Amino acid sequence: MIVINRFQESKQQTLGQLNVFRGDEIIFQCCTLELPNKGNKRNVSRIPAGEYKAIKHWSPKFGETLWIQDVEDRSEILIHQGNYRTQIRGCILVGSAHKDIDGDSFRDVTSSVRTLNRLLKVVDDTTVIKIIEVEQEA
Repeated sequence: MIVINRFQESKQQTLGQLNVFRGDEIIFQCCTLELPNKGNKRNVSRIPAGEYKAIKHWSPKFGETLWIQDVEDRSEILIHQGNYRTQIRGCILVGSAHKDIDGDSFRDVTSSVRTLNRLLKVVDDTTVIKIIEVEQEA
């Protein structure tokens, strides 16, 4: 099972941590980068928190990915490689750390290709992904 804990949201992006579990044990961790919450609108918003099925999938644009299935009103939502929020159209990027690597004052994800390859080695061909919403301060 994959669990993504979203922990910081701004008007531009959402940062999170992805954990892969085998039973109760975390066997892999990495950082995630998503778009902000804009009501699940195509190409400009992250997907809603919830539980989904994900399958390994070959994308002509991104190569091997995880394809998140059955997202209401959305299609082709992938976990794929990329470093910057400008490379996201509703998908989820993974990397080893959150760091501003392009100097635009927004945190990106680092080592994305290597991180995605490591993630794909530890997950089954079909898995469950649970996305937990960022806690908003009162």
